Amino acid sequence: MSQLFSPFTLRGVTFRNRIAMSPMCMYSAGTDGIATDWHLAHLLARAIGGIGLIITEATAVEARGRISRNDLGLWDDAQIAPLARIVRLCKVEGATICTQLAHAGRKAWSPERGVGSTTPVAPSAIPHDSDWVVPQVLTHTEIDAIVAAFGIAAQRAFIADFDAIEIHSAHGYLLHEFLSPISNHRTDEYGGALENRARLLLRVVDAVRAVWHLQRPLLVRLSCTDWIAGGLTIDDQMQVAHWLKEHGVDMIDCSSGGLSQSTPLVGPGYQVPFAEKIRYAVDIPTMAVGLITVPEMAEEIVLNGRADMVALGRELLRHPFWTFEAARALGHDISWPRQYQRAKPA
Repeated sequence: MSQLFSPFTLRGVTFRNRIAMSPMCMYSAGTDGIATDWHLAHLLARAIGGIGLIITEATAVEARGRISRNDLGLWDDAQIAPLARIVRLCKVEGATICTQLAHAGRKAWSPERGVGSTTPVAPSAIPHDSDWVVPQVLTHTEIDAIVAAFGIAAQRAFIADFDAIEIHSAHGYLLHEFLSPISNHRTDEYGGALENRARLLLRVVDAVRAVWHLQRPLLVRLSCTDWIAGGLTIDDQMQVAHWLKEHGVDMIDCSSGGLSQSTPLVGPGYQVPFAEKIRYAVDIPTMAVGLITVPEMAEEIVLNGRADMVALGRELLRHPFWTFEAARALGHDISWPRQYQRAKPA
């Protein structure tokens, strides 16, 4: 049996295989953050296509925390029902579905370099780049409100019946901004040592875990390195992962970068070593991401214990039924939807 197509269980939720769809912004919500028919068609197609775990795009916990004006949100009760419909239909097709709760911080309104309807917020008054808006420094009261917003969004996710939650602490967004010494120059209890810089993330995790069903998994996405001298390293993030595990996190989604415009030399599977290191150093399940496109690579990652799951992004935009093709390539028979049976190769 292919390891890629073996089931995997976290808490009380079992994924039908080890293949996940990475969260990818669709820029297709209304300015009210409400999911549309586009989101339904997009996510349902991947559920029909056999994906084990579908992670929605970054879903803002505050209106000012959107990456763009057209991102999903869970800051308002009106946003629950359209998402609940998507969740229900994806589950009918056998997929497990997870919402990614996020706050963009100083990278809010990214397509407009921060020139949005509100001023972006951040740990320190350091813009994302030279031509971006200088963010407003968060006060302690505002930090408390953001922690509460994550908890309330998690309650809405439960009402919508999501199977899991992922907290977005990567790619230069707010929680990552607090973690990195490049973007966090605070001198209070949220700055300085790594333990202080991780304080907001751990508070958010605690707020979500307090209201999230104990039988439903909680994931965190980390940028495992900033790819910048003086920034976060994999050793830093292994320590953060230890703390996350102690606070009830079930899996680390291992990505990298996003804090600045610098980019690493990339290639197939270039981020897999991060997932492998955290998996063994922390003894916590991990998800590997980053230019994983061929079935044989995905199989090798899981078979050799380098990660527990693999996540595909752009490849699933190109090939919504990649899972069917991968099963055939690996000699593994999986069931196709009844409606598509006539097209299944003999």
